[in-house]
Amino acid sequence: MGAQKSILAGNAKIDFNVDFTHKLCAAFMFNPFRNSGSPLSLVVGSLCIKHPNLFGKNEKLDVLWDKGLCDSNVLITCRKTRPEWLSQQTFVIQHSISPEIGIHGIPVDNYSRTGSGDVNLCRFSAGVDLSEPASSNWSSKTSIKFEHVRPINDDGRSISRDLHGFPVTCSGSCHDSMVVLKQESRFAKANDHSFTRFSLKIEQGIPILSKWLIFNRLNFVASKGIRLGPAFFLSSLTGGSIVGDIAPYQAFSIGGPGSVRGYGEGAVGSGRSCLVANSELTLPLNQMLDGAVFLDCGSDLGSGRLVPGNPALRHGKPGSGIGFGYGLRFKSRLGHFQVDYAVNAFQQRTLYFGFSNLASG
Repeated sequence: MGAQKSILAGNAKIDFNVDFTHKLCAAFMFNPFRNSGSPLSLVVGSLCIKHPNLFGKNEKLDVLWDKGLCDSNVLITCRKTRPEWLSQQTFVIQHSISPEIGIHGIPVDNYSRTGSGDVNLCRFSAGVDLSEPASSNWSSKTSIKFEHVRPINDDGRSISRDLHGFPVTCSGSCHDSMVVLKQESRFAKANDHSFTRFSLKIEQGIPILSKWLIFNRLNFVASKGIRLGPAFFLSSLTGGSIVGDIAPYQAFSIGGPGSVRGYGEGAVGSGRSCLVANSELTLPLNQMLDGAVFLDCGSDLGSGRLVPGNPALRHGKPGSGIGFGYGLRFKSRLGHFQVDYAVNAFQQRTLYFGFSNLASG
């Protein structure tokens, strides 16, 4: 339930997308972190502005604004078109505000949901992305960015400590600053019967100033899909680790629909390291409907106590968890809709809804 509109303004294109549907679904899950009486607080939508030739030399400008119930994100990118065999350079500026539920959220209802911990992150970053030409099945991207992170409470005020009096930044002040060098590598190979994907991301904090964070963070995702007659089996393994300076918000969070289903976001645990395994088997029921059974498990590998302030222990998170269940996948011309019914290790049942690939009008 919403509205979509595209407008041409000279060479620029403006896309509007306003959606009221998310409000109806999300209202049952959590409260917005800002109690605003404005009608705009009920709107979920996006605004996209594209210009194909900003300065007359093939510079492409993209401005994207996404607004959710509890978060917002502004992304500005500018790139100059170059031949495919050359590296593509993109200048990026981003500002976002989002609840920090995965680390500081409080598990409720036998860990099936996560409530607000009164910590939100206001992030600003600016830098350059350098995408290397793809070779065979591999692609890579290198970026260097300045990042400024400022924690705020649910009323929008800057904070340096959480509800229990523990620091929420690495510096101990109301903000952290860092320069991050990031290297991403991706591998993808597919045929009619299977596919293989692998991605590796390495981030290095560069201490240009003495108070800036220095760390090394690594995470990977490996997935494999195999067709078994009419059925399709998908498995994936996600993991990561971080060494050096660390703020609590940099820890890996485990739990939620993109991690271990049956748990709230971050309700399994949070640590300096993590490992999450997912497996799912889908069977076609008809041309538009598939059934699925799944099994998820994850662990912080005993690293939860190494996060400053040990938020996982203070909130009673178990550190490891398993979830299983079944679901339906509905495919239509408008997009893909899915529903999952999951049970966690505490026998708490949770229903998830999701949709993707919606066609624009």
